[in-house]
Amino acid sequence: MMKTYRIIRFKKIHLKPLFILTRIEIQTKINAPVERCFALSTSIDLHKISASRSKEQAIAGVTSGMILLNDTVTWRANHFGIWLKLKVQITEYHSPDYFVDEMIKGAFKSMKHKHEFKPKGDHTIMIDYFDFESRFWLLGRLVDWVILKRYMRHFIIERNQVIKKYAETDRWQTVLGIQ
Repeated sequence: MMKTYRIIRFKKIHLKPLFILTRIEIQTKINAPVERCFALSTSIDLHKISASRSKEQAIAGVTSGMILLNDTVTWRANHFGIWLKLKVQITEYHSPDYFVDEMIKGAFKSMKHKHEFKPKGDHTIMIDYFDFESRFWLLGRLVDWVILKRYMRHFIIERNQVIKKYAETDRWQTVLGIQ
């Protein structure tokens, strides 16, 4: 008895993966030298000032001063009425061009924030690339797009406005310990 086989061809369906990261990209023009902008961005003390609305505090690792390559900091903050902890590590550091902080432990499934600085004449273009992914697969993806993307964009813009305000005035000297 001869077997007959029926070959069924399936058309490949290309679905956008549900596990891709959400990216926020923000450019901020600062009328200050690139070295000053970079230094202020690595200041734990200025970050606490810029994130005061969420009562953000550095509770472990580097808790004041400047953060450098391989340093870690654990932040405790109140977001959406919930106290959260986020531990990040500086995984790349090339002063004054860019540095990268990545989540080691925290509420996100993953989080990577690249801070890039480009001198343009007498000012600096600061570029943030913030990539994140929430836990809980499809539900987390929905939360990323509906709530967190807007919330985190606002958080970064607010932080950058504080950096800009300090960099463009003499206030930067107090944060960086230059009197």
